[in-house]
Amino acid sequence: MSEPYWVAGRRETGSRTLPVAHPYDGRPVAEVDVPGPEHVEEAVAAAATAARELAAAPAHVRAGALTAVSDGLAGRRQEVARLITAESGKPLRWARAEVDRAVSTFRWAAEEARRWSGEVQRLDTDAAGEGRMALVRRVPRGPVLAICPFNFPLNLLAHKLAPALAVGCPVVVKPAPATPLSALVVGQLLAETALPTGSWSVLPVPDADMPDLVADPRLPVVSFTGSGPVGWSIRDAVPRKHVVLELGGNAAVVVCEDWSSDADLDRAVERVAVFGTYQAGQSCISVQRVLVHDSLRDRFARRLADRLAALVQGDPAEEATEVGPLVDARAAERAEARVARAVDAGATVVTGGRRSGTTLAPTLLLDPPRASEVWAEEVFAPVLAVRGFTRLDEAVEVVNDSAYGLQAGVFTHDLTTAFRMFTDLEVGGVVVGDVPSYRADQMPYGGVKGSGTGREGVRSAMHDLTEEKVLVLSGVAL
Repeated sequence: MSEPYWVAGRRETGSRTLPVAHPYDGRPVAEVDVPGPEHVEEAVAAAATAARELAAAPAHVRAGALTAVSDGLAGRRQEVARLITAESGKPLRWARAEVDRAVSTFRWAAEEARRWSGEVQRLDTDAAGEGRMALVRRVPRGPVLAICPFNFPLNLLAHKLAPALAVGCPVVVKPAPATPLSALVVGQLLAETALPTGSWSVLPVPDADMPDLVADPRLPVVSFTGSGPVGWSIRDAVPRKHVVLELGGNAAVVVCEDWSSDADLDRAVERVAVFGTYQAGQSCISVQRVLVHDSLRDRFARRLADRLAALVQGDPAEEATEVGPLVDARAAERAEARVARAVDAGATVVTGGRRSGTTLAPTLLLDPPRASEVWAEEVFAPVLAVRGFTRLDEAVEVVNDSAYGLQAGVFTHDLTTAFRMFTDLEVGGVVVGDVPSYRADQMPYGGVKGSGTGREGVRSAMHDLTEEKVLVLSGVAL
């Protein structure tokens, strides 16, 4: 039996289906109904109709719905984690972590919905403003088209859906074709809430249908996470819409000279090894480039190679598995080819580089040319590249020599160095004492340059989905 989709909070079926296959071995996981044009139209029209009602809904109604989703996911943690593993190939341990993060993201949004109040400004700071005050509130921009990626099919959906509902924006969700199942579970949970009809829909439409949704004037906000070429083409196609883009990165780690003890190096190696491979490298802030001070480079590289070789690969449904497959064979073949071209250009493979089906062994390359794909582009695979540096200025220049700027990690004990890197690195976030893969779901998250526009993080996204509106009161005692 195929899985239905959700149109304006109601289950519907289509005349054709989308197969969902397990990335690890290609076995069938599910069949999902594909919405026809009539149901897509109904969902968009319902979102436009519901906009005013949802914006006016009491805070406790919106917060209560978000709390219900959070609680529902928590109660189905193991089931949903196994679903994520089956559709995305993510190891079960990381799928559980994703469910936990989504639980927190919906909970944060519920809490923020209750606090979302605006501010009062006195205007008598000048004589002309005597007796006047302003109430400044942020109001919804309107219905949101939320286009979600495959790598975090639940939590990145939560980062689009939860803030939108918290501020009163209806949402039309388009999950990635490879990973629609966890989004449909969220639909099941939302269907049990008291949100107004039309507040949300989940439409697993093919990517080929996306341009029509993007162009629809009834969806004035587009929030997209995915590849750069697609994201920028969306913004170019609808320049008058509010477009939020999270387009990936080429995350760098800098291991400074003072991070030199065995305990320091072991911590850096462990964090780099785990978070260069934990999603099979398929995370926008997965570690890819590692710059290590020349005095530490050889020690660091040897330990990192040993740790990568010890990571457990295999069926992601097994508890012991640490590194699973890439999303499909094409992605694995592309990564393998990039490694081969880096070697041809002069890089040395210390460990890994071997592919079996959709699985690529955790790979460490030494000294790839800075122009090579494994250094200059987003590989989106469990591939790490290490180069040395002598001066901190050199490390800053190399990190910034990238088309991307999402997050960077800096291993240092020196506070002056930490603040210098925060100032000088051209990224949206700098994580000191850890890898760039760290993300707290309530903090602002986003990048510069080719990494996109706008910010996620629950409250930051709520700001991004709203605009200020001012009420001026005259003749009042201040």
